[in-house]
Amino acid sequence: MAWDDKETKVWIDGKFVEWKDANISVLSHVVHYGTSVFEGIRAYSNENGTAVYRLEEHVQRLFDSAKIYKMDIPYTQEEIAEAILETLRVNGLEGCYIRPIVFRGYGELGVNPLGCPVNVAIAAWEWGSYLGEEGMENGVDIGVSSWRKPAPDTFPTLAKCGANYMNSQLAKLEALDNGFDEAIMLDYQGHVSEGSGENIFLVEGDKLYTPTMASSNLKGITRDSIMTIARDLGYEVIEETISRERLYIADEVFFTGTAAEVTPIRSIDHRTIGIGKRGPVSEKIQKAFFDIVEAKTEDKYNWLSYI
Repeated sequence: MAWDDKETKVWIDGKFVEWKDANISVLSHVVHYGTSVFEGIRAYSNENGTAVYRLEEHVQRLFDSAKIYKMDIPYTQEEIAEAILETLRVNGLEGCYIRPIVFRGYGELGVNPLGCPVNVAIAAWEWGSYLGEEGMENGVDIGVSSWRKPAPDTFPTLAKCGANYMNSQLAKLEALDNGFDEAIMLDYQGHVSEGSGENIFLVEGDKLYTPTMASSNLKGITRDSIMTIARDLGYEVIEETISRERLYIADEVFFTGTAAEVTPIRSIDHRTIGIGKRGPVSEKIQKAFFDIVEAKTEDKYNWLSYI
């Protein structure tokens, strides 16, 4: 994603500013200590208009993340949800990616954040498939990272915090250096956790497996959607501890996430997974997901908020 549209307007602390004016002080707390929580949200353009995917759940998670870090957001959840919708309206955006972020701004320097204000910004831009259109159909090549997810008494992984993604960056950079599209990270005990920015599912026969929330992974909103869809399609979905070697012998493996959507994995650590491309279960789930967000079928879960 390259975002340099200088006509774009960004919502900051209750008002819209031009892209070039969406700036913060270099002495902001977030710059020095990574004090931010954020969300990634998608909007889809379909025959009924432009719809934001699971808006309320994303805003709730934003507030939950802020609560963990004692960041009191100076707006209600309803105000932030409306500001997100208005950001799309003002910019005339249809299918796009939305980034609300809450951060500690400029006040004073030091690890103690309480003397710094809590600021909020919302930006949105057009963004295609995170791991590429080709990968959505034929799958992507993945490597298990040597960098592990933090233990539960180090960084709170339920918080979608900017500082946590330094850990993800190390895994992503290592994967790219090794010729992979993305990384799979293990938890502090060596069990499968998630990708650098995605949750993960394994298909074994007619059952889907995904790591338990005790595996230092983010409580993904698309993860929850896929579990719901899979169960409605007749698959049993099991959350449990997953060993690394199960990845290699699974029938299918796929990533889920707001950015990644539903992305099949064709190889892990140079081992072919299943048939070496998107498998039948992944394809069925992927189709059901896109049929909902593209309004090809009924939105029976009420996941779409039209602008």
